Amino acid sequence: MGDHADGEEASLLPLVGRFDAAGELTELIGHLAISNPLRAALNREPRALMLFKGPDAYISPSHAGRRDWGPTWNYAQARVWAEITFDPDLTGPSLDLLADRLEHFREHPWHPAELGARYDHLARHIIGFRARVTRVTAKFKLGQDERPETLHHILDSHSDPALLDWMRRFNPGRLP
Repeated sequence: MGDHADGEEASLLPLVGRFDAAGELTELIGHLAISNPLRAALNREPRALMLFKGPDAYISPSHAGRRDWGPTWNYAQARVWAEITFDPDLTGPSLDLLADRLEHFREHPWHPAELGARYDHLARHIIGFRARVTRVTAKFKLGQDERPETLHHILDSHSDPALLDWMRRFNPGRLP
C-alpha cells in the first residue's frame, strides 16, 4: 500500500476490518512502525491499495480424479482501496483490537497491558491508523465451475483444510 518517491512502497501488516449493518467492509484498523517507509509514503499520498490473500493451492488432475482434466490453482483474493488517516490516539485501541481479535480463542488470552512498563516504550515507536474503504474487488476460484463429481473428488482427496473449507463455503447447494 502507498506510493514511494522511488516507486511503490509496501508492507505486510495485520489489519482488523469494521463492517456496517449490511455487512459491508467500511474501514480497516491497524498500526505500523513510525520508522516504516510506508508511513512517510502514506503521509505524502494517503491512499492505498491493500491486497488480501485467502487460501490457495495447486489442484492436480489426481485430486480431480480425472487424467483428462487440466491442473489448476484455486485461490481467494481481495483488493481494497482506502484513504489512510494516521492517528496517535488510535495506537492503543488498535493494539487492543488486534490482540483481542487474535487472542480471544485462547484459554488464557494475552493483552497488551501485560507488557507492563515496556508498553509505553514500545508504543512510542508505532502509530495507529484508520483506512476508510473506498472500493473492494474480490475473486474466488474455488471449484464453482467444476462438475459436481469433480468437485467432490477434489474435496475428498486434497489435503489443505483451509482451502477445502473455503471450497465448501463457495459451493453451497452443490454438496451433500
